[in-house]
Amino acid sequence: MKKVLLFSVLLMFPVLVFSVSWAQPKLSIPEPDFDFGYVPQHSVISHVFWLYSTGTDSLKVVNVRPG
Repeated sequence: MKKVLLFSVLLMFPVLVFSVSWAQPKLSIPEPDFDFGYVPQHSVISHVFWLYSTGTDSLKVVNVRPG
């Protein structure tokens, strides 16, 4: 009986791990870097970055830090 229980647990473990890792949120940024080129001093510049949620679970953006 213990061998059957152990075998079933060992058989289910990879299935559970795979299903949990599969249903993760995933962030996709098609253009992660942008080169502004030459910018005169005291200029105001901006660029829009598109972020896409490509995972199967909801993606929650909590904090954005420009760098």
